[in-house]
Amino acid sequence: MGLSIFWRIVLTSLIIIVVMAGVNLYALFQLRQLTALSADIATHHYPAIESAKRLLTVLYAQLNSEKKYLAVRDATFLQHFDEEVDEFHRGLQTLETQELIPEGIQLLKDAKHLQQERLTIFRSELEHGAASASPPSVQYEGRRDVLMDRISATLQQFIDLHETGISVGVTRSRESSAQAETVTEQLVLLALVFGLALAGFASYTVLRPLRQLQTHIKQIGQGDFRTSLNIRAPSELRDLVDAVNWMGAKLQELDDMKGEFLAHVSHELRTPMASIQEGTHLLLDEIPGPLTQEQRTTLRIMADSSRRLITLISTILDLSKMDAGMMEYRIVPTDLKRITDISVNKVQLLADAKHVQLLLEAPAQRVGVMADALRIEQVLDNLLSNALKFSSEGGIVKVLMKPDTKAGVLEVSVTDGGPGIQAEDLPYIFERFYQG
Repeated sequence: MGLSIFWRIVLTSLIIIVVMAGVNLYALFQLRQLTALSADIATHHYPAIESAKRLLTVLYAQLNSEKKYLAVRDATFLQHFDEEVDEFHRGLQTLETQELIPEGIQLLKDAKHLQQERLTIFRSELEHGAASASPPSVQYEGRRDVLMDRISATLQQFIDLHETGISVGVTRSRESSAQAETVTEQLVLLALVFGLALAGFASYTVLRPLRQLQTHIKQIGQGDFRTSLNIRAPSELRDLVDAVNWMGAKLQELDDMKGEFLAHVSHELRTPMASIQEGTHLLLDEIPGPLTQEQRTTLRIMADSSRRLITLISTILDLSKMDAGMMEYRIVPTDLKRITDISVNKVQLLADAKHVQLLLEAPAQRVGVMADALRIEQVLDNLLSNALKFSSEGGIVKVLMKPDTKAGVLEVSVTDGGPGIQAEDLPYIFERFYQG
């Protein structure tokens, strides 16, 4: 059994929500990555660069204090030198503890090793200078300057390493942001298309059976009760379809009962009416005895009335046969010109009474066709009576018979000067009892 309309709407909405949630989760994931890159730059690279630059400042402050001390041998400058050495050591140790990049850790170790080597030669120079009270040797200054350059270069490499990390991080952040923007736009567009397609499919599964049901109801309205609708539909519509099928079956039963009733009544009425008509003809033929003028007039009225009733009963019986699909036609060679003359003569008095000119344009010779003469006569009678009914006084009704030898057909038309049939009524001209 198919899902109900309620559950189809619920599931469709849930799927759309899940798809949109997936898009939002992807965007959130990309945002977290960008946040992590920014945090790495802000908490790692920038502090490391600032600390390394501070170490360079302290390093050159050491050199300045060292030169002053060696020049004047003042203990104050030596004290400043020792404090700056301690500060450099603490800063280097802190930086080494916080460093996460293996290459950066190695550079800090190299700087530490070079600093220790520099302090070693400085202590040696102090001992030598204290013994001889001479200025620093050229050899010492040369080695010291080399070590200072190497320490400075090492710290500068450390700074360059982190600046490169910042550049790489910014580039990655920019690329990730652009990629996230593109992918998010594509996902949103895809989610929108998918949502619309899903909503359209859900609507189609509901509207399609509704349209089929609407068409079926129109067929029932046109008198087709036998057709049963069998479609896949939601449970609510399935119940409605079953109800409409049940209604069609009941209408078919009623229509069958009506047809049987009309056929039975028509058949039962024809026998007594035929007897009345035959008895009336016998009386008019004065078989039982002579008639007065008043009696003959009364009997003629009775004969005409019985004839009209028999014709009406026969018509009702024919309608019942057509509804039951049992109508029989006697297709035999027929003179259509003679049948047309008969029909025109039937309505001639009515045309004269309304002062309507009745014209017949037909070949002078006999027109032979294969047809049921009685049914063709009924059709012509109906067309002519309707033409006279809707023609105004002084109008013209024209009957035209036009053979088409190439197509092998005979065209018969009845034209009047009435208001005609409206365009919206044309599809219903063959429906029984329809009046526009």
